[in-house]
This record gives sequence, structure tokens and C-alpha cells, in this order.
Amino acid sequence: MSNTDSFIDEVNEEVRRDQLYTYLRKYGWIAAVAVVVLVGGAAYNEYSKASAQSAAQGLGDATMAALSIEDRADQRAALGEIGAEGPSAEIITLLQGAAAANNDKPAAIASLTAIIDNADAEEIYKDLARLKLVMLQGADAPAADRIDMLDALAVPGKAFRLIALEQKAVVLVETGDVEGALVILQELLSEQSLTTDLRQRVTQLIVALGAEPKA
Repeated sequence: MSNTDSFIDEVNEEVRRDQLYTYLRKYGWIAAVAVVVLVGGAAYNEYSKASAQSAAQGLGDATMAALSIEDRADQRAALGEIGAEGPSAEIITLLQGAAAANNDKPAAIASLTAIIDNADAEEIYKDLARLKLVMLQGADAPAADRIDMLDALAVPGKAFRLIALEQKAVVLVETGDVEGALVILQELLSEQSLTTDLRQRVTQLIVALGAEPKA
């Protein structure tokens, strides 16, 4: 390659470099803004998801705490103090109706069924309504139907899995399958997330069925 060709190549390279710098100075801010928007959008999306999850968890915890109150008047009052909005507010109202109708089983069943059939209701509320419906119906509903509903609630990841298993054991005892009930109850005792109250109930039921709780 001649010195002339080499010189021309160097000049062309320098020109291309100058053009690139010119484009960067002129349009580089667009790329910078795009990066900021993408990063900021992703961060905001994650923040929104975390906030929504935290709010839903808080609402669920408050609802469960209210429903654990035995006195029906106090239970309704506690539910009324939950600051739910939108579809969640409707669910809280229906739960209040179910609590108020404790002595009117058809009315309570109607309130719980309305939650289950509500397309806008969050799944955790539907599961809660299904669980309470099974407990409320008792022997009035076929055991097979109740077991099917409890099995759906007892799959891993479901919020009320452990209580659903406890209730399934109760239904099995009702049908005379004491051995099957004891298998479930003994397995429940090995669950690390078992609450103190639930552990006590499970232990008492095992003893009542004539067995010894596993250590």
C-alpha cells in the first residue's frame, strides 16, 4: 500500500470518527433519556408490584385477624374498621353479612356464595369464603363435595392450606375414616408454619381419636 493510500485511509477514519462524535453530541441525549426511561420504568414497575403485594398481604392479615374474633358483634365491628376499597370493600361487606347471619345459615351461605361467584374478588377471598362455607355447611353438604373443595384449598401455595387439611381430617372422621384422618393430623404436626392454636387443636383431635401425637 502506498503512502498516499495509507494517508487517505487515515483521513477517512478520522472523518468517520469526527462524524460519530458529532452524532453523539447531537443525538446522544436521546439514548441517555431512553436508558433513564427504561431503567426508571422497570424500577417503578417493581415498586408498584411490591406495594400492591404488601397492601394485599396487610388487608388479608387484617381480615383474618377480624374473622378470628369469636364474638360476632366484635367480629363485624373489626371487619368494619378495615379500610378496604373497590372490590375488596364489597368482599368485606359480604363477610360482615356472613358474620351477622351466623344464626341464619341460608343468609350466611348466600353471602359466602356471593363472594365465590364474584368475578372481581381476589382469589384469597374466594378461598376464604370456600373454607368458611365448608365449615358452615357441615353435614348438611355431602362429604365428598366438601372434601373436593378442601382438596382444592390444600394444594401447596394456598393461603389456607393447613386449615383446609385440618377440616378435611374432621370430615374424614365424620365419614368413619379415622385412620385417614390420623394420617393427615400427624403430618400436620410436622409443618413448621403451624400456628400455636392450630397445633393445639390438631393435638387434641389426635388424642380424642385415641392416638398419640408424634413428637
